[in-house]
Amino acid sequence: MDLFKNSKQKGKKSKRVGRGGKRGTTSGRGTKGQKSRAGHRIRPAERDLLIRIPKLRGFRNKSIQKKLGIINVGDLNKMAETAFTKNNLGNIKILGSGELNKSITITGLPASKSARQKIEKAGGKIQ
Repeated sequence: MDLFKNSKQKGKKSKRVGRGGKRGTTSGRGTKGQKSRAGHRIRPAERDLLIRIPKLRGFRNKSIQKKLGIINVGDLNKMAETAFTKNNLGNIKILGSGELNKSITITGLPASKSARQKIEKAGGKIQ
C-alpha cells in the first residue's frame, strides 16, 4: 500500500524515530549517562571546591583591637633608663609584679593600680 498515492509529493517517506540526529529517542544527545537525560545539570567546579573545604565551628572573628604587651615593675628596676615613654617601650602596660628600688618617670603608658602605687612609693611618677 502506497501512503502517498493521492499526494502531490510522491517521493516523501515517513519519519523514522529513534535513529539519532535532530529527533528520535536520543534526539542528538548521544547515548547514556547524565548528559543524555532530560533536566540534567552538572554541578559547577566551584561548588565541589566549597564542599571539600573543612567547615570550622564556632566564633572566628578576630579582635580589631591591638593587644598590649606587658612589663612588670621588677623588670623596669633592671633596666638602666629612668624615663620610660611609648617611644622607647612600645605598646605595653605596666603591671605590679616585683619590687622597685629607683625612682622612674613614665609618660603615656597605662599602668595597673598596684604598679602605680609601687612607682610612687619608690619616688617616681606617672604622667
